[in-house]
Amino acid sequence: MTLESQGVSHCAHSSGAARYQRHLNERSAAARRTINDCSRPACACVPRLTTDIDLPATIDLPMVRFVTRAGIVALLTAGLMVGLCESASADPSDNRMTPLVKAIQKARPSVVNIRGEKSIPADEEAGESFRRVNGMGTGVVIDSHGYIITNFHVVEAVEDLRVTLADRRTFEAHVVAADRQEDLALIKIDGAGELPVIQLGTSSDLMYGETVIAVGNPFGYQHTVTKGIVSALHRTVNVNETLVYEDLIQTDASINPGNSGGPLINIDGEMIGIAVAVRAGAVGIGFAIPVDRAMAVGGRLLAQRSDSVAWHGLDPDPAVDTPNSGYVVGLVESNSPAAQAGLRPGDVITAVDSMPLSRSIDFERALMNRSVGDTLMVTLRRGGETQTIDLALAQRPWREIDPAEGAWELLGLRLRPVSNDYMLRRRARYNGGLLVTDVRAGSPAAREGVVRGDILLGIHDWETISLENLAYVFNRPDFADFDPLKFYVLRGNQTSYGFLRLSASAQPVHTNPARTARLQR
Repeated sequence: MTLESQGVSHCAHSSGAARYQRHLNERSAAARRTINDCSRPACACVPRLTTDIDLPATIDLPMVRFVTRAGIVALLTAGLMVGLCESASADPSDNRMTPLVKAIQKARPSVVNIRGEKSIPADEEAGESFRRVNGMGTGVVIDSHGYIITNFHVVEAVEDLRVTLADRRTFEAHVVAADRQEDLALIKIDGAGELPVIQLGTSSDLMYGETVIAVGNPFGYQHTVTKGIVSALHRTVNVNETLVYEDLIQTDASINPGNSGGPLINIDGEMIGIAVAVRAGAVGIGFAIPVDRAMAVGGRLLAQRSDSVAWHGLDPDPAVDTPNSGYVVGLVESNSPAAQAGLRPGDVITAVDSMPLSRSIDFERALMNRSVGDTLMVTLRRGGETQTIDLALAQRPWREIDPAEGAWELLGLRLRPVSNDYMLRRRARYNGGLLVTDVRAGSPAAREGVVRGDILLGIHDWETISLENLAYVFNRPDFADFDPLKFYVLRGNQTSYGFLRLSASAQPVHTNPARTARLQR
């Protein structure tokens, strides 16, 4: 910065200023010689500074202000370098290594930054139907093979999903499965090696006033840490008419945009919740999904992945899924590998091979890198006795799904085709569609707000002019990968899209493809 830019240009020509400028030049040259001649690291070469700035005897007052600013900056910068060098050479004292610091150091490596882009409706008057926006959030590594849990709203309709680890490496990610109603999603990255996994606590014994810590990426500031307490438990939060969160943890630890999907940890560094929402316009009112519920959902999401790779035929009992409960069998599918092995509802699986199970998600983690034909040694408790059973994984027998049955069972919709002439009379620009004649209460379609009279235009990437188009999609071999299933509907003159969480009970097979066409906007 020049003297003129400081508004003191008249000083630049004074004899005192000239003498002082030569003085600065000489000191600068001497400092450079000292650094260049030194063989130690640069930070170790900065001498200890004194408060003597060594000003010339005659200098104008404006120059004093300028020199004082520069001197202070130099003092602060050099002082910081000296401090850094001195701190780096000494271990932190026991007073500084508080339980809070230890908890953060324990959890931080398993927290990731999530970024992506999505298209949202734009101002049609400006001539654009959609515009691209950037999004950000946080995630937590729950399995060392690259599986990360986060909020569904962080990854919903996001393209070019990228994850940055604590060591600053960045990887592309893809959505494995999601539960819109619970606002949780499972994503995966590949090629990162073995990742550190968050240690899980429990939300069943949380105490009012207990210290908690939020770790996340608020406004893009990666790995920001904030501290607070458990302010309340079992909160119900109404976000809007269609989205309600129940049984949340309330905390005054700062949670901001970008924290979503990040861990809320206790003083032992264990995750006890996943940040999900903050009260707009309020200070110190944030909310988190309890970890026990989040991990039960995470187990179901992992099961969707493993079921598509190797089938076992077990479902856990959702009413008994807490730390140290093991995997409590709730359902055994008929003619499944589990049924053939003799497993029964009520059995408590405590280990798979040499891996102990604390809760249901551990069972799914034990199936990582397993494939059809592998045999698991399952240790279980039944009636007070411990038994060991061999469970052979198999390929799920596929069955072809009737489109009308699939629409009702998977989506919750009764549909009938409408003609192109019908669409022309409505001045719609589509070739046709499927008119919604009924919506099953509690179904994925009902949860997404689909109503009678809507016209289903397409699902995933395909147009739905006929029920045969649905049959093609339902019976694709990669159909399970479409969960959550993107859909498009016409209501009045408004075209909208959303996402349906598929039922895992029906598994389609590939059949002769019907004629389909890519959905046109």
